[in-house]
Amino acid sequence: MTRILDRYIFREIATTWIGVTMVLLLILLTNQFARVLGEVAKGKLPKDAAIDVIGLSAVQYLTILVPIGLFLAIMLALGRLYRDSELPAMMACRVGPSGIYRPLTWLMLPLVLSVAWLAIEGGPWALTRIERISAEVRRGADLTSIEPGQFTVVGPDGAVVYGHAVNAKGQMEKVFMQRRVKDGGVEVVIAELGEMAVVDDPDVRMLVLHNGRRYEGVPGTTEFRVIEFAEHGVPYRLPSLTPPDPKPWTMAFFDLMQSDEPQHIAEFQWRLSIPISTIILAILAVPLSRSQPRAGRYGRLSIGLLVFIIYLNMMGAAKVWVEQSTISPALGIWWVHACVLTFALGLLAVQNGYPRRWFR
Repeated sequence: MTRILDRYIFREIATTWIGVTMVLLLILLTNQFARVLGEVAKGKLPKDAAIDVIGLSAVQYLTILVPIGLFLAIMLALGRLYRDSELPAMMACRVGPSGIYRPLTWLMLPLVLSVAWLAIEGGPWALTRIERISAEVRRGADLTSIEPGQFTVVGPDGAVVYGHAVNAKGQMEKVFMQRRVKDGGVEVVIAELGEMAVVDDPDVRMLVLHNGRRYEGVPGTTEFRVIEFAEHGVPYRLPSLTPPDPKPWTMAFFDLMQSDEPQHIAEFQWRLSIPISTIILAILAVPLSRSQPRAGRYGRLSIGLLVFIIYLNMMGAAKVWVEQSTISPALGIWWVHACVLTFALGLLAVQNGYPRRWFR
C-alpha cells in the first residue's frame, strides 16, 4: 500500500511541477521573444542569432523557475489532496511526514542536481554567450546597420552617426557624425557621402567621409576649428570580444572559489544558495500546504508566495551586504537559509504534535 501511495503522491507533484514550470517559462520566453524581435527589426541583432539568444535566456530563467516551480507544485498538489480529504485519510492510516517526503525526494534530488549545474555552470555560461553575441554584433556594426533617417551609436567611444539615405552603391548620403574627443572636446562632421573602408587591423573600422566639414572645439566656448575636406577617414576601435575585467556573474566557479574579493565571495555563495534554497523550499512547502478538507486548493498559496518572496529578498539583501563588506563572509547568505530551515522544521514539528510529546 505504501508503494502505491508513494507513486500516487510522486505523480501528483511531478505532473504539477511540469505544468507550473512550463507555464512560467512560456510567459518569460514570450516577453523575451518580443524583445528579441524588436532588436532584430532595429538591426541590433542578426536574425540567425535570435533563436540562440532565446534558448540561452531559457537556461537562465530555469535557474530560478526550477526552485519556485517545485515549491508551487508541492503546495498545489498537496493542497488538492487536502481539499479532497485524501491526505487526512492517508494520515488516518498512519502515513506521517516520511510518507510525503519519501516520494518527494525522488523528484527533488534530480531537480536539485539540475539546478545546481544551472546555477554553477549553465547560467553563467549562457550569460557569457549572450554577452559575446552582443559584442559580435557591435563589432560587426557598419553602414548596413545604420538605418537611414535615424541616429545610431557606433563604436566603443559612443560616436553618433546619422545618414539621410543610402544610394545604389551602398554609400550613405548627407552624413552627420558627432563624437567626444580628449579634454572634453566635441568633434562634429558633416559630409555629402560616407562609406566603410577595409583596414589591415581587424579590430579597427574606418569610416571614410567625402566632401564635408569638420568642427572641433569645446562646448560653451568660442574656440572652434573648422576644416573643409574632400576626403576624411575616421577610425574607431571595435569592442573586444573578451572584456579585460570579467564580471562576477560570468566568472568560472573555481575562480570565484579562490578569490577573496567581496563581490566574488558573494557571487560564489549565491550560486550555492540556489540548490540549497530548492531543498529548503521543498521542505517548507509541505507544512505550508496543510489545510482543512474542502478549504480550497489555493487557500494557502498566497501565504506560500509571500514566504517565498521574503526568502528571496532576504537572500538578495544578504548578497549585497557581503558585496559591501557589511557582514562577514563567514556569515554571508548562510544565515538566511538557517532561519528559513528552522522556521520550516518548527512549523512541521508543531503540525505533527512533537512539542506536546516532548513536554508530556
